[in-house]
Amino acid sequence: MNVTTSRRIINWISIIGMGFSVALAIYFFNLGLFDDLNALQNLVGGSLIVGPLIFISLQILQVVFPIIPGGVSTAAGVFMFGPVAGFFYNYIGITIGSMIVFLLGRYYGKPFVLSFISEKQYAKYVSYLDNQSRFNKIFALAIFFPLAPDDALCLMAGLTDMSFKKFSWIILLGKPASIFIYSLLLVYGTNFITQFM
Repeated sequence: MNVTTSRRIINWISIIGMGFSVALAIYFFNLGLFDDLNALQNLVGGSLIVGPLIFISLQILQVVFPIIPGGVSTAAGVFMFGPVAGFFYNYIGITIGSMIVFLLGRYYGKPFVLSFISEKQYAKYVSYLDNQSRFNKIFALAIFFPLAPDDALCLMAGLTDMSFKKFSWIILLGKPASIFIYSLLLVYGTNFITQFM
């Protein structure tokens, strides 16, 4: 399969995933689940194992295949499981997903990477790949801060000489801060917006 075809398939999967997320959010909103945290948590399931495992699996999936916007799933984790458990489950899912993305980029190379990111985005970061030390610093900073194109950078990292061990340490140490800040922005931003609705 060529890059254009695989990119088209992934784009359609992302569009369908986005549409499904919006429809589900509207459905939950109409049920009043966003007004009643207990009802939302009960929907996930009373099980202490099944609900979190399903959520972590979905979070891994959304990192590897962007079928659901990352911000939506991160906020959903905090809303459904509370700030502490939600952060923990988000961290596990996103970390595992990021490591899988890195390994896929390394194994399948540039054609695979171009299936997920545009030529323009690739061209923007490819100049950094020549200088491994500079790329490592930029990558570590981007992982630490929210709203950076993490998934694209994880794919690009797979094309570099960065070891999986170093990549893993950057993800393990950098992701907590970005997930925490991102969760706060989403939760408090949503609360601020709903006050005016």
